[in-house]
Amino acid sequence: MIYLDHNATTAPSPEVVTEMLDALQGAWANPSSTHAPGQRARRLLVDARTRVASFLGCQGAELVFTSGATEANHMAVRGALALARGTERRRLVLSAVEHPGLLALARRLQAEGVPVDLIPVDAQGRLDLAAARALIGPDVALVSVMGANNETGVHLPIAALAALAHEAGCPLHVDATQLVGKSHFDFAGSGIALASVSAHKLHGPKGIGALLVRKGLALQPLLEGRQERHRRGGTENLPGIAGFAAACERTAHTLSADLARMAQLRQRLESGLLQALPEARLLGDAAERLPNTCCLRFGTLDSERVLDRLERAGVVASSGAACSAGGTQPSHVLLAMGLSAAQAKAGVRFSLGRDTRADEIERALDAAVRAIAPLLAREAADTCAALD
Repeated sequence: MIYLDHNATTAPSPEVVTEMLDALQGAWANPSSTHAPGQRARRLLVDARTRVASFLGCQGAELVFTSGATEANHMAVRGALALARGTERRRLVLSAVEHPGLLALARRLQAEGVPVDLIPVDAQGRLDLAAARALIGPDVALVSVMGANNETGVHLPIAALAALAHEAGCPLHVDATQLVGKSHFDFAGSGIALASVSAHKLHGPKGIGALLVRKGLALQPLLEGRQERHRRGGTENLPGIAGFAAACERTAHTLSADLARMAQLRQRLESGLLQALPEARLLGDAAERLPNTCCLRFGTLDSERVLDRLERAGVVASSGAACSAGGTQPSHVLLAMGLSAAQAKAGVRFSLGRDTRADEIERALDAAVRAIAPLLAREAADTCAALD
């Protein structure tokens, strides 16, 4: 099976498994305990925090360990809104292509009376900076956007948004889930006030992530307690944190080479599909994208049909569409880019990883063409029959 769904999750690397097992066996005590086993666990926690912070370009004191990016996103948004309570800053500004989890939170906040505005994107998935400039004003409590879109890989203009937020006097939160491990991310020089990260996107374990909080920004916690400098209560997930640190160090070791190689392999996959299947359309092709991500549609073939055929042929990919009991709903990201509902249901994402090999791309390309070409031929025949 050729796995091309690395934006969804990645396999934990051997270093990660080893460090997690060591933590489970040798540092199982509570890091808050004052006895010797507890202090052994405390030292591991301090060491892991230093290693993760070094990779992310932040201070250890700016790092709050969470259960993942979803919790970090909620902590950032609700914390910023609580911080602005009692002021004129009540509004939340997001992009129209945020992760469904953050958009669900926005809908909940709207029901609670929080004004929410969405910044549109163009046909390439690029953020409309003119619209952003008009929306980000003195009544905004927080601007929250993803660093790169999980479906298309298109980068959002973080530096420009940071400048707009600074000018308006409000913080910028970036969901950096897809950036970390697929770009050179440096919190210190980014101008970002808050950033969310998840370990399982860079070959770390699930259930552990972090919120980076710029020094001087005192957010109210979601979970009360004295852990994480009173910012996130609950006994620390020490095996997960150890695995997170190992994943960061392993990623840093070969990051530049990995990015260059993934970009080359992605280009080969895209060009091969576009050449072999004339009905294929690459989405966001003119925008700056993550080096590992390509999103295509094959005519208006429903993505679930395509993905089923691909998996039968030995290739695992994914859809940007949200699945429900009633069937597949069009991707909100592709709809925001101006695609029709049928086109937005056709988006298929291939996301490569650092371990993806050139021979796997060649085999995936061959399998995809053999799987998809008959579907396209059948769709064309059905269309002709309907016209007759």
